[in-house]
Amino acid sequence: MLNLLRKDFIVLKSSLRTILLYLVVFSVTFIPKSEMSIYFVGIYTAFGSILLATMTDIKNYNHNFLVTLPISRGHIVLAKYITTILYTLFGVLTSYGIHWLVELMFPQLNKPEYGIMDILISIGLLLVLISIYMPLFYAFSKKGAGIINAVFMISIIILAQPVAIFLDMMSKKEVNGDQTLFLVLMGIFLVFVASYYLTKYLFTRKDL
Repeated sequence: MLNLLRKDFIVLKSSLRTILLYLVVFSVTFIPKSEMSIYFVGIYTAFGSILLATMTDIKNYNHNFLVTLPISRGHIVLAKYITTILYTLFGVLTSYGIHWLVELMFPQLNKPEYGIMDILISIGLLLVLISIYMPLFYAFSKKGAGIINAVFMISIIILAQPVAIFLDMMSKKEVNGDQTLFLVLMGIFLVFVASYYLTKYLFTRKDL
């Protein structure tokens, strides 16, 4: 398991320039224009990085090599899910840090004050996206990885405005100490866990 995580860490290092480019492009695009920019920058950067990592696996035939080793397919999938969590935390927390700096250095932009709720919403939305994406990727990656990635990126772009409206509604509701927030987060966590077991099942039965 540790070596699988090290492999993904090496992929992360090799792709760091591209990920930083994502971060810069999304920040310049959204921060001056949208109050919801903290969500867009974090989510787009994190999910774009996940798509980059999975495409690297396909390009380098990593799965074909890994299944020849004395490693269970379940561990391969688990390592990838852990990696997606790391990408999620990187994208969301970096976005929060950038917006904190922007608020200090460019007060004329009148950015709203962001807090823990905004971080949790971003993480929750990313976990939902990952929960949908990973089973599809492991089920169809051999022939349709490029198509799956393109469809997801286009869908995220198209749904950006409706999601922004939803996030604005969520941010205006004080649910921090409410049972609703706890139930939503628990539901997302359960969906994420169920997604892992579904992906593991699909990958275990897949003929490489």
